[in-house]
Amino acid sequence: MSVEEALHRDVIATNAGNLIFSDAAHKILETPRTEVVSNEMRTEVAEAARINEEYDAFVVPLANAFRPSFEPGLKRLTRLIGRLKIPVVVLGVGAQTGLSYNPDRLKPMEPSVRAFVSAVLDRSASIGVRGEFTEKYLKDMGFGDVEVIGCPSLFMYGKELPVQKRAQELTADSRIAINGSHSAVRKPVMERTLSRTHARYPNLRFIGQNLSDAKQLHWRDLSDPNGKVTAMPTHPDHPMYREGKVRVYVDPVTWIDDLRDFDYSFGSRIHGNIAALLAGTPATVLCADSRTLELCRYFEIPHRRIDKLPEDVDPARLYEETDLSALTGNHHERFERFTAFLDRNGLENTFSHGDGGAAFEKKLRSLDFPAGVRPWTDTDLASLASRMGWLNNRVGELTEENTRLRRELTRAKAGARRPTAVPAPTSVYRKARRVVGAPLRRALQGGRNQGSGGS
Repeated sequence: MSVEEALHRDVIATNAGNLIFSDAAHKILETPRTEVVSNEMRTEVAEAARINEEYDAFVVPLANAFRPSFEPGLKRLTRLIGRLKIPVVVLGVGAQTGLSYNPDRLKPMEPSVRAFVSAVLDRSASIGVRGEFTEKYLKDMGFGDVEVIGCPSLFMYGKELPVQKRAQELTADSRIAINGSHSAVRKPVMERTLSRTHARYPNLRFIGQNLSDAKQLHWRDLSDPNGKVTAMPTHPDHPMYREGKVRVYVDPVTWIDDLRDFDYSFGSRIHGNIAALLAGTPATVLCADSRTLELCRYFEIPHRRIDKLPEDVDPARLYEETDLSALTGNHHERFERFTAFLDRNGLENTFSHGDGGAAFEKKLRSLDFPAGVRPWTDTDLASLASRMGWLNNRVGELTEENTRLRRELTRAKAGARRPTAVPAPTSVYRKARRVVGAPLRRALQGGRNQGSGGS
């Protein structure tokens, strides 16, 4: 789909990092005897009966799901799993706290975590977690069937992980990718690192991951609270934006392909750097919390704690210190542990039971994915064509949808006024408002938002 449609439908589920591990899980699990169907990262509790009827297993690739801001989503997922009668397998869930691994901030949501893990373990042999902290966190709650398996993303190519340094050292001509979340960029050390690296390396590129980042690049939309962080290179006021040195990707294929041409990647985004490693490009993660630290420790990814970085961080020095031997040398052992976890939970994988993902890769290569989202710095009319064309079509679609919904609401109101014994007129009317009125309001609101976005 087009960039406009991808952003409108939020195919990245607010963070493009989700695409890396979900794509890997899809590829790994697809075999000649297994069809993988994505639910597009939606949790629809009402779909439980259909899932039970049509599928043999429900697989859940997760990231840092044990965090306070995700508790409502975790509860919805628990309600859905509670209604399933088929096996449920979690491919690497993580808890998020600080670098000290202190779980105190997670105490208020412990009942939700307990309910989720219990529901999963009632339907699987074990639960897969991302690293040491999450393993201890769950075992301290009394759960025994917990296995550290990391994240499926680094197993996208199976037991092979050919990462190596292509240059002896970084120079001013080196191509460097840098990444960072809004919370990390707000930290003085990261902001200084970004500024100094931009000044020293002309071929630097910042790769954002949030939906708000992509909307800033494509629409110059600053309506999200993230729009207040002017130190972020995805902000239109940032010099890297004006220089066109920023990207956000809406598919892993283009993301990984672009990173193949870089010499080095570093920053606080775990999957931003994993994308580089999958491209064969050395990377260093600047860990800002437990979720990144435990994953780096498990996979032995080169990393530094962001709270212990020196005042003047130079990627050339980080590159010089980067040792990839443990990451690549112990990868086969970690892969065997991961596939053993799949076996215990009744799941085949393409590397042991299929073609190693060849058909999956061939299918992807036959598709035409949009390039990375770039900063909107063009001033010619041609640059407006796709944006304005999409907006015009969207306005037409909303107009038709609103007309249809109004007709349904009118018919529902007319039915509510007819004399009837059961149900009572007010019940029918209220039901009509619930079923039709809310979608109508959402559609009308969507139309207003789209209109203001185009201006």
